[in-house]
Amino acid sequence: MREEQEALDLAADWADISQGLRKDLGQQLHQQWIKPIQLGSFCKDDGTLELYLPTEFSASWVSDRFADRLSLAWKIARPDVRNVRISVLPGRRAPQGLRFGSPEGGRRAANDGAPASLPGDALGMGAAELGGLGANGLGMASIGLDPSLTFTTFVTGSANVLASNAAQRMAATETPQFAPLYLKAATGQGKTHLLHAIGHAYLSAHPRARIFYCSAERFMVEFVQALRQNQTIEFKARLRGFDLLLVDDIQFIIGKASAQEELLYTIDALLAEGKRLVFAADRAPQALDGVEQRLLSRLSMGLVADIQPADIELRRSILEHRLQRFSPTHVPADVIEFLARTINRNVRELVGGLNKLIAYAQLTGQAVSLQLAEEQLTDILSANRRRITIDEIQRTVCQFYRVDRTEMASKRRARAVVRPRQVAMYLAKVLTPRSYPEIGRKFGGRDHSTVIHAVRLIEDLRTRDADMDGDVRSLLRQLES
Repeated sequence: MREEQEALDLAADWADISQGLRKDLGQQLHQQWIKPIQLGSFCKDDGTLELYLPTEFSASWVSDRFADRLSLAWKIARPDVRNVRISVLPGRRAPQGLRFGSPEGGRRAANDGAPASLPGDALGMGAAELGGLGANGLGMASIGLDPSLTFTTFVTGSANVLASNAAQRMAATETPQFAPLYLKAATGQGKTHLLHAIGHAYLSAHPRARIFYCSAERFMVEFVQALRQNQTIEFKARLRGFDLLLVDDIQFIIGKASAQEELLYTIDALLAEGKRLVFAADRAPQALDGVEQRLLSRLSMGLVADIQPADIELRRSILEHRLQRFSPTHVPADVIEFLARTINRNVRELVGGLNKLIAYAQLTGQAVSLQLAEEQLTDILSANRRRITIDEIQRTVCQFYRVDRTEMASKRRARAVVRPRQVAMYLAKVLTPRSYPEIGRKFGGRDHSTVIHAVRLIEDLRTRDADMDGDVRSLLRQLES
């Protein structure tokens, strides 16, 4: 139990430190370099904390640039941490000889989310070059595909079906009818997942394919370094030797004229050879201010597939699909419904909330419940909740059931009045952060036990009465729209 508490304390401290670094460094740098860090062991004897990254390259990069900042942050958070050691996650080191340009490794895999050889997993064939171009444009700094982000783990719904189908067509054996594919979606809606899934599927269909996945920012960094070291010819040759080019967050190439020009020439060269290109961004090509018109034309000449925010049905499906990973942990249906309705900004926050809830329950030995979700996910829930008021709920319910607004606070006990009042109490608990006593006061000064009874009754009726469940769903849609 002591070890579990220590792990919880470390995780809580790391969450605070990571949040602070995100504010200091910005979302992009944090997402690429800080977020992948995993906590390792902490030795109390010498005060050394292990921090792990998935590849030699990322560990070296973070160590060179952020080691002092990480060390200081940990020492402030925990005085008993005297040393911070940054290294590669055990078991994730790529074998020697798999570097770009080496004769024996020219068609082998160097993956940034898994060992270089992964029998039976999503990489399956294990026979592609995945990675960055290296600091000098010669070596292979492996920035590969996340093995968990495949088409199998991507849940589709009306919000993303076009992008999902287009992505699968891009990865198929047959030549796609459109090129390039441009995935447009707000943060956390699944565009990066689809990029990785395309890479995995294409690798399975083309075992000897050469794949390059990177962010637009990484592309610019590598290009600038190649310019400074007079390695642009090698950079271009290697970049245009890939069969599939996957570029994420293309909006960050804004205003970089030389990088834009190189990307433009690369697109033309790869398309001329029948290669495949996929780009992802948080806005449409036409909304990329500061991008040369010729590049905009290339980005939009194929198919622009939009991913809309996940609706309630898709959010439910994503949570249920994710739960398969946590068997035998039981998550009640009311918790799934609560998370799906409340965490609606993006899918990444939704999955992150579920992960945090289950991890806390497992580490503390508590059962997952609605109360535990409300206690442990306060920050996520408050950020997602639209400020729906109890007055708004009462007004909407009264209009729906055609009862007078004064009945919400009246003492009448006729069924035609009581049931709408109970539904309104239930919705007030689901959609607002108000406590039972606070809700009771808004309903004519009723005792909190009356509100608890109403909430439990409506929850039970929803499972047994299809009409009641339909009424509540309709009211939820109205209030959340």
